[in-house]
Amino acid sequence: MTSCGLLNSSNKPVPLRSGSVTVLIRGFVADVGCELLYRNDEPGPVEAVFVFPVDAEAAVYAFQARLGGASIEAQLREKKQAQELYGDALAGGQSSFLLQQEGAAGDIFSCSLGNLPPGEEAALTLRYVCELPLEPDGAARYVLPAVLRPRYTPDGWDGEDVTQGVPRVPQGELPYTLSLSATLQSPHGIDRVLSNCSLSPLSYTSGNRTTAQVSLAEAPPWDRDVELLVYYAEPHKPSAVLEIGLPGAEPGSLMGDPALMVTLLPSLPEAVLGQSPAGEFIFLLDRSGSMECPMDGRDYSPQRIDSAKETLVLLLKSLPLGCYFNIYGFGSQFESFYPQSVGYTQQTMAESLQRVQQLQADLGGTEILAPLRAIYRSPCRDGHPRQLFVFTDGEVVNTQEVITEVQHHRGTHRCFSFGIGEGASTALVKGIARAAGGSAEFITGQDRMQPKALQSLKQALQPAVTRISLSWDLPPGMEAELLGRGPEVIFPGQRCLIYARLRGQPQPPDTAVGGVTLQYHVQDQTYKEMLQFPLQPQDGDRLPVHRLAAKWLLLELEGAMDTGSEGDQHRALATSLASGVICSLTAYVGVDTERGQPVQGPLVRRDIPLADFGAATPLQKMCYSAPGPMAWAQGPSDVSMDCAMVCDFEDSSDVPERAPEESPLLRLVSLQNADGSWDLDPQLATALGVSETDARGRMPSQDVPPGVWATVLAVVWLHGRAAGQRDEWELLEAKAVGWVQGRAGPQLSECLEAANTLLGCSVGPAVFSL
Repeated sequence: MTSCGLLNSSNKPVPLRSGSVTVLIRGFVADVGCELLYRNDEPGPVEAVFVFPVDAEAAVYAFQARLGGASIEAQLREKKQAQELYGDALAGGQSSFLLQQEGAAGDIFSCSLGNLPPGEEAALTLRYVCELPLEPDGAARYVLPAVLRPRYTPDGWDGEDVTQGVPRVPQGELPYTLSLSATLQSPHGIDRVLSNCSLSPLSYTSGNRTTAQVSLAEAPPWDRDVELLVYYAEPHKPSAVLEIGLPGAEPGSLMGDPALMVTLLPSLPEAVLGQSPAGEFIFLLDRSGSMECPMDGRDYSPQRIDSAKETLVLLLKSLPLGCYFNIYGFGSQFESFYPQSVGYTQQTMAESLQRVQQLQADLGGTEILAPLRAIYRSPCRDGHPRQLFVFTDGEVVNTQEVITEVQHHRGTHRCFSFGIGEGASTALVKGIARAAGGSAEFITGQDRMQPKALQSLKQALQPAVTRISLSWDLPPGMEAELLGRGPEVIFPGQRCLIYARLRGQPQPPDTAVGGVTLQYHVQDQTYKEMLQFPLQPQDGDRLPVHRLAAKWLLLELEGAMDTGSEGDQHRALATSLASGVICSLTAYVGVDTERGQPVQGPLVRRDIPLADFGAATPLQKMCYSAPGPMAWAQGPSDVSMDCAMVCDFEDSSDVPERAPEESPLLRLVSLQNADGSWDLDPQLATALGVSETDARGRMPSQDVPPGVWATVLAVVWLHGRAAGQRDEWELLEAKAVGWVQGRAGPQLSECLEAANTLLGCSVGPAVFSL
């Protein structure tokens, strides 16, 4: 079997021996410690370089090492100064290490350990803290990004490619291992923990189930991120965490004052959340070669492109009459269904669905900037706010350029982004959603893309939330300062996070209570979310709230630095150095000055290899080879292909082609008309699982229009046979019910009863507001 990609040219052993991860999960915040254990078995000193991913919004705040018997605490310095200190230490024969963010995206770090003497071990530990997303089912999702995929380099790109030099070896030949253990804490109780990897049994460490421990039962596969889904007793309860400042830090500074994190979940009456027929909906779909990969890395799971096509069908069926839409596909080049957005009619919907079925992952590499610019050049339509949906599994080197382009047009649209598959770039997916006031979702493992995409469409169809403001109710002598811009976009039912620092002392301190009110407007109606919280700060030495607040401030400042503001750059540097949270302007450096003499011998560089997933299985068919440039395939197997792809050149001609099965839900939905109705025809009967004779013969009266009877049948089938997929059909069902109610008249009750009898269901009259 031959693997694509850059192979390790040296057969020397790589000095990384293991990675050990410990996680403290408190509610929806994770404090993570990663220890990398190195051992040099070579005859001379080495420099070991390990390049690895983290979430783009994670706050990396500490770095330390044990070299032999010496313990070294790293110092955060301005990046150029840190690099010079590291270089000077190497030149002087001292052991040294350097941790820095690679590039501007913020989701790749490199850890360099220089002058590791022969026969010695070194343990390097980095710590970071991150927010955990709230999943639709109430779970807190922690992801350890174990996958670093090479970045795709667009044609003409002259910037750096931070993954180009990382060696690749077949995943079974990685010389190091990974372990993970987690401590869980929640005042509301921990219900259960799920994972995409095998876990040890959940062990409760308190009688009231508020603390627990869990760990990986075995080393995880290297071709996927490691995910933990933690389920709490009351996940949707608003909360506030007040954290004492750093001892010794100057009062009045970011780290010296208490920091507050408030979590609110705005809710609105159902009457306000009705669909608006207005809007321009643009779907931008990644059609690069890597979209042929299976969704969860297994050969017989759906391909990413197939799942995306199914999602597009559901989205198109769920759009309201009267809106506008267009569909773009992109790779090394891009194409669109229409020169500009068209009105949503039966004809345009049917034509688009036919074209969706023909889409393939055949457009080469991942170049998203050109189609975005083409979309932005297209004029917006008055009265139809633009909503952009981006689906990609890509990793690109020009992430910051893409985010900046979206940022420039934030006033004309909202952007909803979806990262598909293991290793999707958190910097890209979260960055473009944050830049244009939308939301970001990640579809990994056995997640289904459809419910998350439809949830975002529901948000896009809701009326805009405007005039957002915050007010604080604090005792005399105290005031709150918002960190960052605060909430600019609110989606009902979605978590809203607020960071602030508190100044002054409450009087009297033993009974002090604070409050915060989030006020906003929807269609000239005023809504408020209020929360009271005690003003006794929690003790702790890790200060996760301070670190996260600093990270959000840094994200804002680094984004503003693109406009050339020198003040923002100075403020970002000062914030990073004061908080200990690394950014693009700083780096951690540590030098061992305790050794009596320099390490002897010439220094040899050893890059730590990553898994090349092409050798994972003999059943993986050879993937698409793009004609465009490739950032990382070099050396003896230099092959042009989409960089996120890996290939297996073993002859697979005797492996049967997998034919994707059409789901029963998709079969029924694909027959729906643009106005929400269904036609009474043989295709509908087949989709419902009944004969055409019964479908026509069980109609309660000849006076009932066939379309009304067909649509009632379809709605009853959805509720009776696909209730578990409600998130996927809720919008198109609402369109169908609205259509029926306008045409059925007094015979609707008879139709419902007859449909229940024919299909063997028991759907209640409330579905049709009877």
